[in-house]
Amino acid sequence: MDPLAKLFGTPVRLKLLRLFLFNAENTFTVADAAQRSKLSKDATRKEINALVAMKVLRKKGSAAKATYMADIRFKHFEALKSFLRATTGISDTDVVGNLRKAGALRLVTVTGLFTGAIEPKIDLLVVGDRLDDRSLGQIVHSLEAELGRELRYASFSTEEFRYRTGVYDRLLRDVFDYPHRTILDRIGA
Repeated sequence: MDPLAKLFGTPVRLKLLRLFLFNAENTFTVADAAQRSKLSKDATRKEINALVAMKVLRKKGSAAKATYMADIRFKHFEALKSFLRATTGISDTDVVGNLRKAGALRLVTVTGLFTGAIEPKIDLLVVGDRLDDRSLGQIVHSLEAELGRELRYASFSTEEFRYRTGVYDRLLRDVFDYPHRTILDRIGA
């Protein structure tokens, strides 16, 4: 079990805290929060109710159409958000290990959310051969559940990546002109 999950009581609470604090401007239903965090609805409902009682979250609407959002008036909101941001991360090895299930990887570059860069249009660039888009989407969704934030990503075949590099594609320039980390490179990018 993640040491932070022990500190916060349960892995469910930790995932929900990340989701709500990192998306403080958004509201979520119990079903939305459960789906985005890859949790059961019952466990999600229980933890959301506990977080509302602690005044970390606030409830909007009636019981049938209730939505929840982070309560920015919570006394320790910024401190808790900063702590979670500083301690939230997925190792490069785990990212590559998960992405390998989608196909033959040739290049994986992270930027944006992973590096703190604000400007890039994407957070994850994946280049490979025989990539299964559906599997890749599910893997990215799993990463999002762990990070508590939506990831913007792009995937290309090796041939398409080389073409786009040759024509100075704007998306690729945005990735490589801003802070980024290449965590797998088998094509010499």
